[in-house]
Amino acid sequence: QVQLVESGGGLVQPGGSLRLSCAASGFTVSSYPMSWHRQAPGKERELVARIFSSGSTNYADSVKGRFTISRDNAKDTVYLQMNNLNSEDTAVYFCNVVRLGRVSWGQGTQVTVSS
Repeated sequence: QVQLVESGGGLVQPGGSLRLSCAASGFTVSSYPMSWHRQAPGKERELVARIFSSGSTNYADSVKGRFTISRDNAKDTVYLQMNNLNSEDTAVYFCNVVRLGRVSWGQGTQVTVSS
């Protein structure tokens, strides 16, 4: 059974950093594209970053140069390092995997950027 559990969210001041974690079970993270998405109040969920099985990555324009997606194959965990955060990064962050034609989501972790 596929399960994704996000953690690491919280309240941070503008310019600060957070690292989100997505612990996976039921599959191997290095075998499938893994991604982080976010949803701000009143807005649609949007793709933030993706890492492919090859290790290549891509990012939304709004986070390029500030966010880094990575994974630890031994721990089956995907990370999102977020630096220089601003108020527009406030959202619930979800990780996602598309495996064998099915999309699975975690429960999300709240990130609030505020002074």
